[in-house]
Amino acid sequence: MYAAQSALAQYKRINTESALEGASPHQLIQMLLNGALDRLSQAKGAMARNDVAQKGVMIGKAVSILGGLQDSLDASADEQITGNLDSLYDYMQRRLLEANVKNDPDLLDEVSDLLLTIKDGWDAIAPAPATTELEEDELSID
Repeated sequence: MYAAQSALAQYKRINTESALEGASPHQLIQMLLNGALDRLSQAKGAMARNDVAQKGVMIGKAVSILGGLQDSLDASADEQITGNLDSLYDYMQRRLLEANVKNDPDLLDEVSDLLLTIKDGWDAIAPAPATTELEEDELSID
């Protein structure tokens, strides 16, 4: 059984590394947002099972991801948007620490809802895929 779990973990690691290598900066942020949401879902499940250790690990990972998102904010971008996101990420981290201490799944839901709002906005501004334009002479048939 251990070998199968080890193989699965190896597969997931390689799959993640492959996805990271070809990802644009925009896609990397999407991956971080998805990762935080996944960890919050796992933390909520651990809470429901009274698995205190797993809950703490998953909340800790979500807090770390939020810190990464916070660190990735572009200081040269709109100061108001950047400042608001910075404050929001800080707020969410504090709420997650509170959720961990109080064992409160509603606080996990609150942070998940906030992250989903950010994710929806981020997904809506996805850059258009690069297209190659054909030269005029490539279109003509002689």
